[in-house]
This record gives sequence, structure tokens and C-alpha cells, in this order.
Amino acid sequence: MIAATQVRKGMVIIYNGALHRVLEFQHRAPGKGAAFVRLLLRNLESGGSYEHRFASGDAIERAMLEEHEMEFLYKDGNHYHFMNTENYEQSALGGETLGDYTKFIKEGQKIQVQFYQERAIGIDVPTSVELEVVETEPELKGATASNSPKPATLETGTVIQVPPFIKIGDVVRVGTAEGKYLERA
Repeated sequence: MIAATQVRKGMVIIYNGALHRVLEFQHRAPGKGAAFVRLLLRNLESGGSYEHRFASGDAIERAMLEEHEMEFLYKDGNHYHFMNTENYEQSALGGETLGDYTKFIKEGQKIQVQFYQERAIGIDVPTSVELEVVETEPELKGATASNSPKPATLETGTVIQVPPFIKIGDVVRVGTAEGKYLERA
């Protein structure tokens, strides 16, 4: 059990007997009244999201997760299939469980998959990934990073805004939190 003030975004907690991932965390201490913690939770069973307030001193049960390095194999409909690199067991996760992170994973990539009681419940995505640009407008002579950005399609099919000097075949580093271009890799 941890205090409500120790909860952080991305944690998995047990609330009302079900697993929930914390999507947002805010600690409020209004001038009048007691401090509280506002959490936006996603139920990992049903996929539904809702907001809940806890008093600062409330005890919250944190789920004890195991992490295994797994390789992303392929996408089949709305399911993403991973293989454990140690024992070759396979697990599938739904697209709704992975959320926006599906934009940044590619076949053959090794990812930390989170398990609760031997069941895959999510992935731990790195803060940035390197992806190749497969489609963008041609490079303009004299273009600099201060010019307006242009759209570029990455090897995963995701479209992001990049500086005008980026061309097809370049590998770029993308921040997974906001899905934005960071630098050329």
C-alpha cells in the first residue's frame, strides 16, 4: 500500500478489485479544505476511463508487476503479438491496451512487457525511439531548422512534423510522450 500522494502517471494500481493504469495525476491543496489527489484511471479489464479523487492520506494498493523483454512480432487485426526473448512464449495485447504507443513500435523491436499474475497487461515504452522517414516532401535548398516544419511519414505509418532539411531515408528520433520530432539520429 502506498499513500495517494505517491501515485504517479503510468503506475498500475488495484482499485475496487480491478487493475487500473494511472493516465493523469494531480495533487491539489486548495486554500480552503483538505488536500486531495485527482487521478484519471483506465480500467485494464474493460478499457473504460474515469476520474476519481482520493484524500491525500488514503492508502492505495499498487499492483506488483513483472517485466519481461519481448520482441514485437506482428500486428493481427487489433492485436499486437510479442515473443519472450528468453523462453519464446508468445503473448498478444489489444490495441486499446497499448494506446498511442502503437505508433512507435515496429517489427523486431525489443520492448519491456508488463505482466500481472502471468498475464500481459501493457508495455513500458522508451522515452524516445528511432524511426526511418519513408515519405516526405523533397529537401529545399537553404532550408534551416528555423523554417516551418513539413509532414513526414515514418516506417510505422505515423505522420509527424519534421524540419525542412529531413529527407526520405533519414532516421529521426521521436519522443514517445508527445509524438514529436526530437533530432536526426
